[in-house]
Amino acid sequence: MSLKVPKANNLQLFKEGYKHIQGLEDAVLRNIQAVSELSDLVRTSFGPNGRNKLLINHLGRLFVTSDAATIIKEVEVVHPAAKLLVMASQAQEAEMGDATNTVIIFAGELLKKSEHLLIMGLHPSEIIKGYELACTKALAELENLSTSSLPLPFTHASLAEALKPAIASKQYGFEDTLSALVAEAALAVMPNNPKNFNVDNIRVVKIMGGNLAGSRVVQGMVFGREPEGIIKKVSKAKVAVFTSALDIAQTETKGTVLIKSADEMLNFTRGEEKHMEKIFKEIADAGVKVIIAGSSIGELALHYLDRFNIAVLKVLSKFDLRRVSRVVNATPLARIGAPTPDEVGYVDVFETTEIGGDRVTVLRQLRPDEPGYDPRTEKTRTATIVLRGATANHLDDLERAVDDGANVIKALLKDPRLVPGAGATELALGKRVDAYGSGLKGLSQHAVKRYATALEVVPRTLADNALGGAEGNEVLSRLWAKHEQKGGESWGVDVENEQDGTLIATDYKILDSLAAKSWAIKLGTEAAVSVLSVDSIIMSKPAGGPKVPQQAGNWDEDD
Repeated sequence: MSLKVPKANNLQLFKEGYKHIQGLEDAVLRNIQAVSELSDLVRTSFGPNGRNKLLINHLGRLFVTSDAATIIKEVEVVHPAAKLLVMASQAQEAEMGDATNTVIIFAGELLKKSEHLLIMGLHPSEIIKGYELACTKALAELENLSTSSLPLPFTHASLAEALKPAIASKQYGFEDTLSALVAEAALAVMPNNPKNFNVDNIRVVKIMGGNLAGSRVVQGMVFGREPEGIIKKVSKAKVAVFTSALDIAQTETKGTVLIKSADEMLNFTRGEEKHMEKIFKEIADAGVKVIIAGSSIGELALHYLDRFNIAVLKVLSKFDLRRVSRVVNATPLARIGAPTPDEVGYVDVFETTEIGGDRVTVLRQLRPDEPGYDPRTEKTRTATIVLRGATANHLDDLERAVDDGANVIKALLKDPRLVPGAGATELALGKRVDAYGSGLKGLSQHAVKRYATALEVVPRTLADNALGGAEGNEVLSRLWAKHEQKGGESWGVDVENEQDGTLIATDYKILDSLAAKSWAIKLGTEAAVSVLSVDSIIMSKPAGGPKVPQQAGNWDEDD
């Protein structure tokens, strides 16, 4: 019989202040609990009937949104296991720009299903193996579920149709208007090789007042400010872009000037004035009619610009300055002076218009149906969607929906294949993965079957959010019955519940991008596997000394 040596109680492995949690009960199940909390938080915001969350971030800014990417970005998650899920959803946002909520809900559901297996005594490595097998099978089956592709060449109608489901999940009821706007903007900036499409070329300007029906697309850029000088409208003009201040150069050192007579006093500033006039005359002689300045504009400079009939617009954001340079095809210059012909840009229309009560400056190229259009001029590289709405929060949410729409276009240009939406694809995958699990030997088959039931979370959540929990269960049962029939892969959840809560997704044109689905399944599984493979958490003491006690009021005030 072996001798049991008692453990020393005061054995210290880490520095003071370290936390060390290990074992199934403390580490693994606690992690699963934390992840479930996070997935339950965003779960109610999923789908067209998802509820909004009202968030106030650490700076006191208010957000009202159902967009999972925004919710997660603004809620500072500190639990290490939940952070793994946040990272997976951020990877999805970076890769596809859509289906971020699916990643979190799916990973959370996988971990909830694994909890039961762990309590029954299955080892985490068996569950991980089963989940990885199921993921590979699901991704292989997903390739066979594609029902249609985005037709080439792109038309406004086909693009708008493909965008509707993604936009409806954010702004249900406004999807027709928004998808038409995004499709129009995307076609305006579509390069000859669609694979080079850049989401950044679709800009959004939010102007309070009016309603969404008053929104429109401008082929060019819109700035929410007026030009600085008196010239407000120029057409068919050369444009110069300067990143420096349009002002008299200041010396770095302080100097003292001794003036002895009235003539010297008068001549003192005249030299500077003559120099400024010479510079702006050279710019005017180069044919420049519009100047975009990236910094301040001096009064004297403004005087000469007005005299030479040059319009000047101040753009303080360096990102916007870069975009303007792209729109007008100009080179940003770091010094004041006449630009060379290569550095000059060109714009068809530079005008100030009033939208609502706000005066805005528009730089745009003429459209083919406008008088004076010259087909030889280069096609615009940027389109701006001018959004109208009643409140700033609503406008922010509309902007997120537009951003999602633009990302869906980018994803579809990479891979134009579409799969049925409304939870139909997930149910079809669940059915096939379950059948695959039944044919496996060993303990991993339990995990594969749990994976199949976890895929059910998407249609279940859609039904719960739209119709309530009790009716949601009924709808899911009907869906399973319809999926059992031959050719029933396209049956999904009808959130409007017109008949029995189910519909054929392909008939209603509810289609999702295959690539976005594939990434969501892959990243959700990876996040769940990462959390399951952790068996202990070691947290060091946070850096920084003790917190300074907050004093009531100002320390200098007398009571």
